Amino acid sequence: MKLRLLPLVASVIVSATVLFGGWFAYNSLAMENPLSQIVSESSGIESSSIKLDSEAATIDLELKPDADLRAIVSHIADQGSSILGKRTVQYNVKSNSSPELESWWSKALFDVAQAMETKQYTDIPKALESYASELPNLKVSTEMDDQYVYVRLTDGEFSKFVMLPRTSSKIGVWPNE
Repeated sequence: MKLRLLPLVASVIVSATVLFGGWFAYNSLAMENPLSQIVSESSGIESSSIKLDSEAATIDLELKPDADLRAIVSHIADQGSSILGKRTVQYNVKSNSSPELESWWSKALFDVAQAMETKQYTDIPKALESYASELPNLKVSTEMDDQYVYVRLTDGEFSKFVMLPRTSSKIGVWPNE
C-alpha cells in the first residue's frame, strides 16, 4: 500500500484548521462574547478584558471612582454562571490611584491584614476610619459578601479598589482539614 504524501498532508492541515477554528469560534462566540456583554452591562466599568480557559477565567476591570465593586462582582457571578460553570474566577482590578493613596493604604494594611487573619471583619471599617483623618478628602467604603471584603478608597479624582478574599488557604497535615 502506497500512501501519497500531498493528499495526506493536505487532509491533516484541513482537519486541524477545521477543528481548531471550530474550537476558537465556539470559545469566542459562545463563551467570551456573552461574558464580555455581561461585564459591560455593569455600571462603573471604564474598560474590561476577559481571558477564558478550561479551568479559569481572568477578568481585568478598570473602574470609575464611584464604581460599586461588590455589585459588579455579584452581577458577573449571577448573570455569567452558565458561562463560567465551575471555572475559578480571578478579578484584576485597576483603578486610578495616587502615591498618597498607596502610601495611606500601606499604613492601614497591617490592621486590615490582622482583621482578615482573625476573621474579625467588623474591625476593617474601624481600622480604615481611624486612619482616614490623615487624608482630608478621603472617603472609605467597605462591603462584604460570602467571598470577599471590598474596600473602596476615594480621594478626589483618585480611587483605589481592593478585593480581600475571605477564604484563606488551609495549611495542615490532615487531608480533610
